[in-house]
Amino acid sequence: MLILDASRAVLAQGLTPVPGATPGDSLTISVMTIGAGDEVWERFGHNALVVRDGRTGEAVAYNWGMFDFNQPNFLGRFLVGNTRYWMQGFDAGALAEHYARVENRSVEMQDLALTPAQRAAVRDFVEWNAREENRYYRYDYYRDNCSTRVRDVLDRVLGGGLRDALAGVPTGTTYRSHTRRLTDGDPATYTGIELALGRPADVPLDAWEESFLPVRMMMHLRGVRVRGADGRAVPLVASERTVYAADRPPEPAGPPSHVVAYGAAGAVLALLFAVGAWLATQAGGIGRVVLGVSAGAWTLVLGFFGTALLLAGTVTKHAAYMGRNWNLLAANTLAWVVFVLVVAAMTARRPARAARWRARAAGAAWALAAMTVLGAIVVLLPGVGQRSGELFAMFVPANVALAAAFAWVARASAAASAISGTDA
Repeated sequence: MLILDASRAVLAQGLTPVPGATPGDSLTISVMTIGAGDEVWERFGHNALVVRDGRTGEAVAYNWGMFDFNQPNFLGRFLVGNTRYWMQGFDAGALAEHYARVENRSVEMQDLALTPAQRAAVRDFVEWNAREENRYYRYDYYRDNCSTRVRDVLDRVLGGGLRDALAGVPTGTTYRSHTRRLTDGDPATYTGIELALGRPADVPLDAWEESFLPVRMMMHLRGVRVRGADGRAVPLVASERTVYAADRPPEPAGPPSHVVAYGAAGAVLALLFAVGAWLATQAGGIGRVVLGVSAGAWTLVLGFFGTALLLAGTVTKHAAYMGRNWNLLAANTLAWVVFVLVVAAMTARRPARAARWRARAAGAAWALAAMTVLGAIVVLLPGVGQRSGELFAMFVPANVALAAAFAWVARASAAASAISGTDA
């Protein structure tokens, strides 16, 4: 199973029948699936497990997607991959009403064909899980989230039958492809996540793994068959209905391609570095400012994100998806060296000293450019398994142009210093 913070022993404890518990004949177990919302964390959808008791009329939606931005050290825990989520029960009708009327998110309901004993087992587990001492878990956006928790409870009461039905069923998707399609339209988030994800995010998913997405899990449940109370095979989804259809565009069917857009961004950066270099050789001070500010800002960004990628892929719990990341060949800690040399080169007063610093900056920038080109070649090679070529459409022209700009300025500075005969 892929429940990261609940061992099999704990799950077994949660499913142990409660003394005096009533049979499940009066219970209905349903999966409530909520479509995408507006916020970044809502774009992947949501779901909950609903337990209805026909005797009392009570319907409780158990929701594993609870978190609080104001909880102590939320940002620090998020950065190291130790975000704390919890499970909580809500009135099912009120919860559906909130998602429909307040957030304009679609709400679907699937009633499941479980046996009375299985329904009682679900109820016993969720009631146990909702206790204060059991409700918290370490959230993992792909392998332990609101959807996988629902999936794993159902799999447990079905004796592993859900996993048997879904594991090994190809989907033609990956964690990266789903993330790209669901964050499309938000350039900052899209670029940040695309930069952060390494090779593990490109491993093909089967239907069991793809069920980390509530809407995909809803689709997969439709094809599952289970043994009914009479022993005959029946569809797991006994009935299905749309509670609310949101007035918003449907989810994108597949991941987008933004190679042209990233290539255009890289071309703009390359042009900026070229103009700065030309001005530096023709207009002196103003050119140094243009080149220094643009090159300094770019290498500062590369250095910052390169350091963050290195740490995320090695010393945090994000390494499961951000490790083995070829993007580090373009955005890496060498950019800090280039940044320092750029600042020294653009602020040096004496011509000979400025020429030497510019030559050093050019050398370091060429090293960074060579690594970037190598990275672009690697991610394009068949079988490498990292589909981040879009970003290299920006990185390659920008980093190569940066190196060429400083090489140009360094040659001009060396020539001017030789003619003037000055020294540091």
